[in-house]
Amino acid sequence: QVQLVESGGGLARPGGSLRLSCAVSGSIFSINAMGWYRQAPGKQRELVAHITRGGSTNYSDSVKGRFTISRDNAKNTVYLQMSSLKPEDTAVYYCNANIVGALLNEYAYWGQGTQVTVSS
Repeated sequence: QVQLVESGGGLARPGGSLRLSCAVSGSIFSINAMGWYRQAPGKQRELVAHITRGGSTNYSDSVKGRFTISRDNAKNTVYLQMSSLKPEDTAVYYCNANIVGALLNEYAYWGQGTQVTVSS
């Protein structure tokens, strides 16, 4: 059983900051790529940021320069530091991880989502 537990969402003012965390637990051999996605009401889920096991990152154009993704492989945790927040960043944010299990099969897992609301 693998679980992804997200935390750190909430309400922020425009220009403010929030930090999201996603901790992975369960039967894990290793974790490959991890990422954060978001889904705003009436819109499709979109990739926000992605990080490989080795630390290479990429970002959507809409968050580049404002958001930073990082990971702690020892803690099986991925983070998303969000700064200079805008109302259009309002969405449910989902953590994603490509996890290799004990049988060396790789599967993609999702967190339950955490609400981020940016409003004055």
